[in-house]
Order: sequence, then structure tokens, then C-alpha cells
Amino acid sequence: MSEPRAPSAAGAGQPAGGAGQPAAVGAQALDDPSGLSPGLVRLMAVTCAVTVANLYYAQPLLHSIGSDLHVSQGSASLLVTVGQAGYALGLLFIVPAGDIIRRRPLLTALLACCALTLAASALAPSLLVLDVAAGLAGVTSVVVQMLVPYAATLASDRERSRVIGTLMGGLLIGILLSRTFAGVVAGFAGWRAVYGIAAGFMALTAVMLRRALPDHGPQLAISYREQLRGVLRVARAEPALRWRSLIAACGFGSFACFWTTVTFLLAGPQFGFSQLDIGLFALVGAAGAITSMAAGRLLDARPGLRWPASGAALALLAVAYLPIGLGGAHLGAAGLVLLIVGVLLMDACVQASHVINQSVIYDLLPEARSRLTTVYITTMFAGGAIGSAAGAQAYAHWGWTGATLTAAALPLAGLLCWLATRRHEHPA
Repeated sequence: MSEPRAPSAAGAGQPAGGAGQPAAVGAQALDDPSGLSPGLVRLMAVTCAVTVANLYYAQPLLHSIGSDLHVSQGSASLLVTVGQAGYALGLLFIVPAGDIIRRRPLLTALLACCALTLAASALAPSLLVLDVAAGLAGVTSVVVQMLVPYAATLASDRERSRVIGTLMGGLLIGILLSRTFAGVVAGFAGWRAVYGIAAGFMALTAVMLRRALPDHGPQLAISYREQLRGVLRVARAEPALRWRSLIAACGFGSFACFWTTVTFLLAGPQFGFSQLDIGLFALVGAAGAITSMAAGRLLDARPGLRWPASGAALALLAVAYLPIGLGGAHLGAAGLVLLIVGVLLMDACVQASHVINQSVIYDLLPEARSRLTTVYITTMFAGGAIGSAAGAQAYAHWGWTGATLTAAALPLAGLLCWLATRRHEHPA
């Protein structure tokens, strides 16, 4: 394979040789585990949590934003699409630069810019300004996808799994609690306060990381163009990566379709939820997602189950939209119970599918995991942007039934991709 060999997780790269062969810079400094104290690990985990949350604040706020800015529900929901599209662009064009530019100034500059875009969101006089700010916040929030591999590079071999686990725990907490945080804060102080507080979080983490992160040189001595070519080479050479990325796009698109439109259902006449109630409802998703962690541990022990388990997760994800759809059928308290049951199953299946996908792709090329991640996560968030937009349009034209059918169609498309992966993964 013509793929350039990337540095190992410990940061020891290959010396510069032929054309396109990357050279590691500052490997000795990167191998020094003293640069990663427990306090720095906790700071990185907190940064992951508050940064990834930027992508999800808008979901429970759409009804309030639409009312305040005097726009339709469909127009307001595009805010989620724009943020996810911005994140996908950042993944594709900014994350690859993390290996070839000094990380401390890059990360802190992105966090500072993110703080400014969130402050602009809090002060936005119109939806257009808010959309632009949300897109830029999405682009700069890709700090998370550079911080995790950087922590793995700084950590010693014996502590690497623990460090990655701590940061991924922060990431999960940020994703799960962001909607609840946004709903609760907006319930007391309005939706603009959510973005104002988020801007403060970003500014604070930028200052703290600027003081705490070690300032190592670039990890690879190659050009930005060559780095992007390396990402494309990996995508072309690994069909399993392409199919798994499409599966992720379908799963996350379904997830985004639901969480973008459920705010309108809950705030509508059927349930009449307040902004605070909507934020608390998001905790249901947290419970469902946490159950998938047990599945991840099981699949680590029995990798032969990954292919059938992936298909089961996608099939159950489609089934989850039966109670979710009935939840909007004006059944009173029973409708809310059905909605909660469906959300528990839906979030568990989405998270389980994501865990399985990553387990598969990271076995493909252990020496090129940053490039695998770029392809996989970029595709996944592109799917999320499409799902958000499609769900908003379906809800505007056909109500909750249309949004539910749209969300259910995506995992069915994912099942077709899952069938296509069989010949490339050689399941047991």
C-alpha cells in the first residue's frame, strides 16, 4: 500500500526517506510521560466535554430560538444542520493539520475563536447571523478530535488506555448532558444565556490549556497537501472503512433527525413542555447511551460478534421508531411512556453501532488511526447534517409521522451498507 507510515501512538515516527514518507519531529519530547500529569488529563477531559457540547446546545432550544427571532420551525432547525456541517468541514480540513503544526498554539487558537463565535451567537440579532456563528463554532469545535490523539501520543504505554478512557468519558458526558444543560439554563435565563456561558467555558479552557499543555514541535514533517492526500489514500484503499463510515452516517443521521424534531413535538400542544422540561427529557437519552458501554466491553472479548451485533443494532434502531412514532399519536400519558421507551432503545443502538464501527476501523491500519478517524467522523457528521435537514423538512410538511419515518429510513439504508461490509470484514 502506498499509504505513508504514520507515527506510532507513542509518537515515534519513521525517519524521512522517500517522497511522501513522513518524518516525526520532537519524538523524544513526545515520549516523555512526565508531560501528562493527572491534572492535565482531567483538564483535557473537561475540555472535551465542554467543547463537544457546542454541537448539541441548539437541539432543545430550537422552539425558543424560532419564537424569539420570528422564524419558522424549519428555518430554526437549520441551525443544527449548519453546526454539524461546519464540524464536518473542520474535521476534513483542520484536524489533519494537527499532526504537522505545533499543537498547543493550534488548539488554544481554535478554542479562542470558538469562544468568539459562541459570544456572537449569544448576541445574534437574526437567524442568519446565528447560522454563520453556529457554523464557525462547529468548525472550531474540532479541538476534541485533535486533543484525544494528542493525549494518546503524550501518554506512556502503560497509561495510554486509562488516559484515552478518561477523555472519552469526558466526551460522552459532554454529549449526553449538553441538551439537558441547555434546556435548564434556557428555562431560567433564556437561550442566549446558554451561548454566553458556553463562550465563557471556551475562553477559560483556552487560557488553562495554554498554560498547561507542553509545547512540542510538529509530529510529522510533511506538507498539508500531502497530509490530505494521505487521508484520501486511506479512504480509497479500505472498503471496510468506507462502508463503516456510511453506516455511521446513517445511524447519526437518524439520531440527529430525531433530536432536531422532538423539540417541536414536546413544545407543541400535545405535551406542552416548557424549555426546562425539554432539557430534562434529554436525560432519557443519556440513560440509553450508557447501556451501550457494556456491549463495548463484551465485543472487546469476542470480536467475532462485531458483524452480527452491528446488524442487530441497526435493525433495533429502525424498530425503536415504532414506539417513538406512537408517542406522537395523542395517547396521553401512554404516549409519553412510549416515547421514552423508544428513545432509550434508539440512543443505545446508535451508541452501540458507533462503538462497533470504531472497533472495526481501528483494526484496519493501527499506524494510520488519525486518518481513519478523519474519514469516519467526517462522514458521520455529514450524515448528521443531512439527517437534521431532512427531518426538519419532513416535520414541516408531514408532522411527527413524517419525521419519524424519515429517521427510521436511515438505519434501513445502513443495513444495506452493513450487508456490503461482510465480504470485506470476514465475520466469524
